[in-house]
Parts: sequence; structure tokens; C-alpha cells
Amino acid sequence: MGVFDRFRKRDTAETTTTTTTTTTPTTPDEKIPSDVLLQALLNSQPITREQALTLPAVSGAVDFISGMIASMPVKLYKYIDGRVESRDSDPRVSFLNGDTGDCLDAYQLKKAMVEDFLLGKGGYCYIRRNRNDVTGLFYVKDIFVSAIPNFKPIFKDYYIIVEGETYQKYEFLKLLRNTKDGATGIGLTQEVGTALETAFNTLLYQLNIVKSGGNKKGFLKSQRKLGQEEINVLKQAWNNLYGNSTENVVVLNNGLEFQEASNSSVEMQLNESKKTLQDEINNIFHIYPDDFYRTFKEGIYPIVKAFTTALNKDLLLEKEKNKMFFEFDVKEILKANPKEQAEIYKMYKETGMLTINELRKMDNRNIIKGMDVLNVGLGAVLFDTNTHKFYTPNTDTTANITDTQEPDSAISEDAEAQIQKLLLDKELDTEFEQDGNSSDA
Repeated sequence: MGVFDRFRKRDTAETTTTTTTTTTPTTPDEKIPSDVLLQALLNSQPITREQALTLPAVSGAVDFISGMIASMPVKLYKYIDGRVESRDSDPRVSFLNGDTGDCLDAYQLKKAMVEDFLLGKGGYCYIRRNRNDVTGLFYVKDIFVSAIPNFKPIFKDYYIIVEGETYQKYEFLKLLRNTKDGATGIGLTQEVGTALETAFNTLLYQLNIVKSGGNKKGFLKSQRKLGQEEINVLKQAWNNLYGNSTENVVVLNNGLEFQEASNSSVEMQLNESKKTLQDEINNIFHIYPDDFYRTFKEGIYPIVKAFTTALNKDLLLEKEKNKMFFEFDVKEILKANPKEQAEIYKMYKETGMLTINELRKMDNRNIIKGMDVLNVGLGAVLFDTNTHKFYTPNTDTTANITDTQEPDSAISEDAEAQIQKLLLDKELDTEFEQDGNSSDA
């Protein structure tokens, strides 16, 4: 036992020595350099959502896309005898456009879900129900949501856990980007994290330049060995110079020489790099500053369709899915540009897609009696959708759409008699000679 006790004492001594060496406090002269760019590169950690949002290009793109989608009202429609009717009185429409029952209103709810869709693992919203009736929509941050899948490649299923509570998948409205399991998505910080990290480190480098007053980094060369007191004085003077708080100057004595160890922003072509990163971030979010319609088609509309599909899947009952559907009213964004809105309304009227009263209703105006007519072309032919009649102002005539004449397929008696006379007068059987010519030739 004595031999083993010796080994134990030796191990204990080594552990104590190691611990003491590790926890030895460092002196002010042995501090690690506080270069934010160097620390970011050496840590090699993936960029977080908060870091990505510090980039002006990312923050602007996310705010633009999420704000556009959140500003669109959601409509609920139902098929009735081949017609589509709006169900504005449904409580689900009120939750999606007004008060959600949560601290967040409908605009903030949709905006937050789109932000989580772009940068997180997905947008999640808890659906509170009383039997089959929806009584509230509650936004849940994606960091509080965990999905437990069944790990089956074909018949996939999962549970959702929020702070230890287990929920079924149909209890949540899910807006997911590039999902492969229907439970969680892949955000841009994970998919293109390297590009965003490069832009973030460039921003840190600019911040470091501003803090240091634009001075280059470097080191001092001395022809003789300096004492500790002289080194401390130089360090203090150098910190004051790069602090950029006051005007300071460093006096180098004879034998000291400053050697640059970094390039300037001009030498690194920092402005060109910023423009390139800006263009790359715009391409990531499909933002085209000079082409709004392309931005809407490629950057906004796909998210709108993904949101619409999620609403139809999770907010509709099984018996309603073949008869009803949710839809974002994308025409709402035209109100920001009255000229474009007027041109669109003119096109709807001239092509006969909408009546004048329907256009007025879209613009939140009162309807006018007698304006439920469609322009069906021919310059001045109007069709009344209520009475199903055509009206031509030029001739002041009215015709019912059901007033059509059937073609007379029967042959008149005079025509039939003439045909019979021709058949009787004509000799059908003729004699032909052997050379093929008729005897009556």
C-alpha cells in the first residue's frame, strides 16, 4: 500500500502544480492583444444572427423583405358553386391582419416569422384552439423551439418541444426555408455563413481603423536593449497615439525605428471589397436596387407562396382544404405608388377583369349604383354581371346572354322539290363505249 500511496501523492502534487501554473494571473505587460479582427479570425466561429444583422446590407435586406410581406393583408376565400367568395368575417382573418391575441400584432407576427425564416431555422407560431376554432396566434422565437424527428426517411414525423413542453406538429404554424424534414429549416447564416463572416470581419477592420485614427500598425526596432521602464513608457505613449481621443505624439529617441506591419485601407482596396460584398449580399437576398419587379418576383414572391402554403396546411381543417384557401393580397403594395396603381386599375377595367365597383372597393371607396358592369371590348359593349345582359350604347340595344337563335337544320320544301326534280331528270346509268367514252358524247 505504501508504494501506491507514493504514486497517489505524486499525482496529486503534479495536479496541484499544473493548476497553480494555469491560474497564475497575468501582469499588465503580458496582456493578449485586443485586435478585434485578429480575434475574429483566430476564433473561427460561425457568424451568429446578431452579428449578421450588424451589417447594413443584411439588416436593410431583411427589413425590406420582411416589411413588404408583413404589410400585405391575408384573405380567406371559399369556392361556392364555381364562384370564389371572400370570407372576411372569419376569425382567422382577423388574427392574421389585426389582433393576434398575443403581445405582437399581426404585422409584427408576420415580420418576425419572415426574419426567422431568413436568418434562423424557421418561423414558428403557436395556434391556440378551442375545439376546431382558432382563438389566438402566438409567435415563438426559433431558439426556444426544438424538433424531435422519428428518423424515418419516408414516413417522416416529429414532435415540437418548447421549454420542456411537447406539442404536436399541427399545433404550430411553420415557415421553413430549405427544409428537408418539415420541422426545421436552414437559415442564410448557416448556408452562406462564410460570405457573411467575411463582410462582418471587414466591418470590424473598418471599426478598428476608426478607433486607431487611421494609423498603421507596426513594431519598433532598437539598436540597443531597452530597459523595462523605457518599454513601459513607449507602450503608454503608443496607446495614447492609437486611442484617437486626444492629439498625441510619440518621440522616438536616437536608435529607435518604426517598421510598418500592416497595409492601409487604400492598399487593401477596401472600398472595392465593400462594393463586392454589397453586391454579393444583394444577390443572396435577391435584391436588385434598379429593378423592383425582379426583386419582388425573385426575393419576395417565393416567400409569400411559402407563407400561403403554410397557412393553408396548418390553419385549415381537413374538410376545408378542398373548398377554402388563404391568399396574400399582393395588390396592397401598389398603394405606395399611386401612378402604378392607376395604371393597373386601368388595365383591369379595359380588359374586363374587374368592374368599376370592384376597383373602387379595392381602393376602399363606396360603390356606385349601376357600375357593376364589365367592359367586354368592341369599343362600347357592356356586360351586366347581375342581370347577365349586354348593352350597346351606340345602338341603344339590350340583349340577354341566353337569347340565342338555334340554327335551322331542316331543309325547306321548295329546296327539297328542286333536288328531287334534278334527280329524276338526270339519267344516272349511262352506257359507255369500249374506249371509255359515253354513247351520248
